[in-house]
Amino acid sequence: MRAFEFLDEIGTIDTNTMVLDKGMGYTTVEDMLKITGDYFNLLKYGWGTSILYDEEIIKDKNELYHSYNIKTYVGGTLFELANKQDKIDEYFNEVDRLNFNAVEISDGSTTISSERRLELITKAKELGFYTLSEIGKKNPDKDKEYTLEQRINLINKDIEAGSDMVIIEGRESGKNIGIYDSNGNAKIDEIDEISTKTPQNKVLWEAPQKNQQIDLILKLGNNVNLGNINSNEIISLETLRRGLRGDTLGKL
Repeated sequence: MRAFEFLDEIGTIDTNTMVLDKGMGYTTVEDMLKITGDYFNLLKYGWGTSILYDEEIIKDKNELYHSYNIKTYVGGTLFELANKQDKIDEYFNEVDRLNFNAVEISDGSTTISSERRLELITKAKELGFYTLSEIGKKNPDKDKEYTLEQRINLINKDIEAGSDMVIIEGRESGKNIGIYDSNGNAKIDEIDEISTKTPQNKVLWEAPQKNQQIDLILKLGNNVNLGNINSNEIISLETLRRGLRGDTLGKL
């Protein structure tokens, strides 16, 4: 029985929430999922962290996440490294062997031609992976070279190529990149422009900070797709989605 069941609340939230695993152990994940396993469906092993783990730990954790219908993938860093070393086939084989069921196609730290990017999105889909692609650069100066029109065009092209979800880069900090200014405040006009010119069920906004989550929920609705959520803030985000915090209570 749910606690406080006599109180009305917003029902099932039909959305995508991506959480960062920055090095949690198996028991920690097991405990976390008992409380939060119903509130997110995408799990990213942050950056290149998974290259530092014993493979059996990865397989066991993936099996545990999958038991809650959570798709798992490694951060785009390892994909970019594999592409740079011309080892993409080995990369796809390895993530499959390690029991990952999703992949991220990105060029946040390196340069990949648009043709190559779309080719790899299509390849990932053909191999049966749930495919995410990411728009944006890790370096703020490089990221600013993207115009808003270019971002919108890239999102739509990725979706046409087969991306299940296109991620708007926000990094772990959520500052001075993409749709966020140097203080981490959301650029509402840009969000509005992107949201009206792309299919929102296919766009996931990285929003590591609470104020960003609030702005996106109030602007785009409680079903907005959000990512780069810290593992200890999953319940916090869910209460925002359901209007169970003062920031969103009575505003949804």
